[in-house]
Amino acid sequence: MMLSSSRPSPADDDAGMLPRAMRWIALLLLCGAYLQGGLVKLLDFPGAVAEMQHFGLSPAVPMAVATIALELVAAAMILTGIGRWLGALALAAFTLAATFLANRFWNAPPEAQFMMANAFFEHLGLVGGFLLVAWHDWRTRRRA
Repeated sequence: MMLSSSRPSPADDDAGMLPRAMRWIALLLLCGAYLQGGLVKLLDFPGAVAEMQHFGLSPAVPMAVATIALELVAAAMILTGIGRWLGALALAAFTLAATFLANRFWNAPPEAQFMMANAFFEHLGLVGGFLLVAWHDWRTRRRA
């Protein structure tokens, strides 16, 4: 028996798709921390600036504004489907950078390493999720 191709057909891709409402809920869950984080920072802007200062990001006020805008706009792009691939790539890059900035478990005191390592690898999982969203959206748009 010969296989015609190792690539799945478009019909194979569609067979594994979640119903539209379920896909949107999955995307909402993926973006939830960024929506919550962006809104909390927006509603407590002095706290957002203090967070930037805590991590040594300067100038703190523009960095806080950029972080809020990125978290909210990129999440909205993913949820609305408008530039979904770009929003997903933006949150993947942001999450990867923030993970290496905030979760340096290898430099933490021994009592903090376990929790920080967990957070580090959980955030890497989010990066992977966003990369899959970007890839799927880009591939779907390319076929259309």
